[in-house]
Amino acid sequence: MKDIFVSDLASFEEGKQFDSFFLLLARQLRTTQTNKPYLHLVFCDKSGQIEARAWEPEDPRIAKDAARGDLIKVRGYVQRFNDRLQLKVEQLRKAHAHEADKADMMPATTYDVDALWNQLLGIVESFTDPHLKLLLSTILADPRISASFREAPAAKQLHHAWLGGLLEHVVSLLSLADRVVPHYPILHRDLLLTGVILHDIGKVRELAWDTGFEYTVEGVLLGHIQIGAALAERTIDSLPDFPPRLKILVLHMILSHHGKLEFGSPKLPMIPESLMLSFLDDMDAKMMAMQMEFDKGDREGRSPGEFTGRVWALDSRQLLNTRPWLEEGREQETENREQGTENKE
Repeated sequence: MKDIFVSDLASFEEGKQFDSFFLLLARQLRTTQTNKPYLHLVFCDKSGQIEARAWEPEDPRIAKDAARGDLIKVRGYVQRFNDRLQLKVEQLRKAHAHEADKADMMPATTYDVDALWNQLLGIVESFTDPHLKLLLSTILADPRISASFREAPAAKQLHHAWLGGLLEHVVSLLSLADRVVPHYPILHRDLLLTGVILHDIGKVRELAWDTGFEYTVEGVLLGHIQIGAALAERTIDSLPDFPPRLKILVLHMILSHHGKLEFGSPKLPMIPESLMLSFLDDMDAKMMAMQMEFDKGDREGRSPGEFTGRVWALDSRQLLNTRPWLEEGREQETENREQGTENKE
């Protein structure tokens, strides 16, 4: 069974051989600058993902039948290239069913999913608008939607890219929105929270998560905004006496939540609730992208004060984790003061 995870590899000595099980996310034959073929591979487990290379792709010990989505057993060792951790693969084969548990292979939320779901339902129960309350109760009561909502990642890789990530993201936004509403009286609380819950509902069909995180054909061709708006509209049309004006506002929240046309929104936010939703959604996604990058740095042994590489999810900027850097500074100041006191004595 699996006892070495991706997160453990940063502490491994370079060149130390190990065996472990992973989920194969990508396999591509490439060539070096000198035209030498090699296999580029991406492995993952619940602790993260890592790139790998097999420099002898025709070696019979590198199984040709192992494909994306397979559980595999790997023998190799850790190496660094351009300050990035990667694996050199010596042997690779498909794992037998009894050898590895798929639950160990997929990153998942660290929060209790039942607790998150109950928190979400509790928010809906607190609504004072009966139409919005019925809309959300109807959608969330659908067993296919609720099961997928509890499992789906919020994205393929940018933020909350793990099982339960969508639910974690939505509950985080609900908490933020409930803090903001009292500060801005122009906001309609139930409308804003409805937008929070439904803005990414289309991701339950845009994404697939059986073997890694991928886009479905429907997701590629339509996208989660269109899928979510269509789902909301069908449900609204099935409810008796749902106010037409409220329907327009709910759909506008979904269609405009990316905030800018160049970010994929069919419409710009034009009501207070949709503008606030776009701000909160962007903030939560970006802060989580930062957290993910800092966690990756911790796994790879990045020192305080060392900038990250350029992070594509944040406009390719470099990042500095302020907390460990400030803590290192405080420790240095304390050490300097103690050293000064000793010199005086």
